Amino acid sequence: MNIELIVKNRFGITHDVLACLAQQHLDLAAVEVESEHIYIDVPALDHNSFANVASALLALEGVQQIRPIDLLPKERRQLHLNALLSTLPDPVFAINSAGLILSANTAATQPLALQESDLVGQPIAHYLGGNQDYLNSPDPQNHRNREVSLAGQTYRIEYKPIQAPSSGERLSSHAADKILILQATNRLGHQMSQVHIRGGEGFNAIVGHAPALARIKERAQRFAAIQAPLLIQGETGTGKELFARAIHDASPWHAAAFLALNCASLPENLVESELFGYDPGAFTGASRGGKPGLFELADGGTAFLDEIGEMSPYVQAKLLRFIQDGTYRRVGGKEERKVNVRIVCATHQDLEALVKQSRFREDLMYRLNVLNLQLPSLRERKEDIAQLAQLFVQQAATQIGCDVPVLENEALSILQTQNWPGNVRQLENLLFRTVALCQEGTIDKNALNNAGITANNPQAQAEPETWKTAQAQFEKELLQRLYQHHPSSRKLAKRLGVSHTTIADKLRMYNIRTKT
Repeated sequence: MNIELIVKNRFGITHDVLACLAQQHLDLAAVEVESEHIYIDVPALDHNSFANVASALLALEGVQQIRPIDLLPKERRQLHLNALLSTLPDPVFAINSAGLILSANTAATQPLALQESDLVGQPIAHYLGGNQDYLNSPDPQNHRNREVSLAGQTYRIEYKPIQAPSSGERLSSHAADKILILQATNRLGHQMSQVHIRGGEGFNAIVGHAPALARIKERAQRFAAIQAPLLIQGETGTGKELFARAIHDASPWHAAAFLALNCASLPENLVESELFGYDPGAFTGASRGGKPGLFELADGGTAFLDEIGEMSPYVQAKLLRFIQDGTYRRVGGKEERKVNVRIVCATHQDLEALVKQSRFREDLMYRLNVLNLQLPSLRERKEDIAQLAQLFVQQAATQIGCDVPVLENEALSILQTQNWPGNVRQLENLLFRTVALCQEGTIDKNALNNAGITANNPQAQAEPETWKTAQAQFEKELLQRLYQHHPSSRKLAKRLGVSHTTIADKLRMYNIRTKT
C-alpha cells in the first residue's frame, strides 16, 4: 500500500516516521519527501492493518493526517510522461550510453510490431538503419538532417543528449544518455495542418468582430467561470475546440490541464480506456503499470470531448455515471476513483435527432446540455473574412517559408462571395494552398483560380473527405509546380530538404513529368 502523511516541517520528523514503521516490522519499498508531505510505499501494509499503523503514526509529534494513495509522486509523474509520449506521432527512443534501448513510445513500437518490453535492453542499432556515428557524438548539431530507417520507413533523426551530473560522474547504464526523435521525411515542406489562430490567449485568440460572433464570445465568457458541463454545437470548421480552449483559459482553473479527445477517431474499447484509464493486465498489450485516463490526467482542469455524437451507447452510459458523481473505475479495475473535471463537449450533429433515432441517450444529452453555445457559421459572419484571410495568408507564408504575398481587394471580394461549407477551416486550408502555389507575390483572381476558388463558384471548393486526400492533393500540386524549376528528383529533393528516394516515389505516384 502507498500512503501519504501530511506533517509539520520539523527537524527529524522523517526519521521518526521511518522508525515507527520499523517498530511495526514493516519493510519499505520507497520513500519520497516533499515539503510537508511524506510518501511511502509499504508493500506489506493492507486495509486490515492500516488502522493500527495509522494510529501509531498519528501519535508522533507533527503528523497531522494519513491516507492511502494510488501512486507515489514519482510514479504518477512517470505515468503522465508515458501518457504524453504515447500521444506523440513521431517515434521516440530513450537510450543509455551503451546504445541500449531504455524506453520507446507507441509510435516507435508499432512499425516494428513489437511491445516496448521486447525492445528494452536491445541495441538501438538493431532497429535503425543508416550511419550510426551520432550514437557516440556529444553534439547534436553535427548530425542535423541525418537520415535513418526504421522498419523500411525513412526518418530524419534528432537527438537530445542528457547531461551528466555537474559532479562529473558518469550516468549509470540504467539512466538515459540520449533521447532520439524520428521525423518522417515524407512530410513534404511543412505539412498542411489545422493551425490555431494565435492572436493571444483566451478569447483574444478568436479573431473577428461580427455581431453574431461577438454575442457568442460574450456568452462564452460568462460560462467560463461556471463549473458545469458545457455543450458546444456548430458546423464543421467553426472553431469548437478553439472556443473550448478559450473558455478554459479564462476559467478559474486555467492553470490546470486542458485535455482533448476526438470520440470519432477511436473504436469503442479505446475510447473507454483513453477516458477512464486501465489497470495492469486489463487487456492484451496493456502497459504493465496500467495507465491513467484523460479524466485522471485532467483532474482540476478541463476535459474536452469532440464529436460526442459518435460515442457508443456503452461509453455513453459510463460517461453519464461519471458526470453524475465524478466517480469511475479504470478498465479492468475494482477501485472507485474520484476526480474533479469540467466536461466540455462538442458536436456538429443534432443530438435531439440522434435521441429520436435511439443513437444517443436522452438523459446524457440533458446532463451535457446544462450550458450551451451555438457557434455561427462563416456565412453568418462574412464581415470577418477579410481579417481572417489576412491572418491565414501570413500564417501560411510562415509555415511554407516564403515572403507574405499581398492579398488584393479583387481576391478579397471573391472570398466574400463564397458560401464556405467548411467554414473557417476551409478558408484556412484553401488560402494555405493558394500561398503554396502563388508565384507572383500577390494573391489575385488568377491565384485564387489556380487554388480552385473562382468568382462564379459560390460553393467554393469542397473540403477533402479525409486527411490523406488533402495531403495527397497538396503534395501533387506542390510537386507539379516546383518540378518545372527543379527538373530532377535530386534537385527537387534538395529544394524540399527530403531524401531523393522519397521524391522519386512521389513523382511516380502522381505521374509527374517535365514539360517539353
